[in-house]
Amino acid sequence: MNAYIGQERQALEVGRLVKAGLTQPLGQMPRGSIGRILAVSGMGDRDVERGLLEMGFIEGACVEVLHYGLLGRDPLAVRINQSMTVALRQVEANAVLVGPLLDPAGPGALASQEHSV
Repeated sequence: MNAYIGQERQALEVGRLVKAGLTQPLGQMPRGSIGRILAVSGMGDRDVERGLLEMGFIEGACVEVLHYGLLGRDPLAVRINQSMTVALRQVEANAVLVGPLLDPAGPGALASQEHSV
């Protein structure tokens, strides 16, 4: 039962972030920015989604955009959980929805961030 409540709370937090406009695809984050993965969706291509999940792009993981390619910002280099660096094409990066890092103090921390925005 506690696992279900935790999933429900996480879904509510993601919904609040999306509504507040604090989420964006990984491929559109500026260089040097850091965020937390909220969802991975292959947008109809299950192979892209599966590949991203196998590389470590899982919900809750921390990602940092390190570098963009010269032509068309493709490919881009990202660091996952401060341990692994991966190069992605824009199509793959745009399948990863990223939000701000949440304060580990709990759900009230997000509420304080929303009031300051």
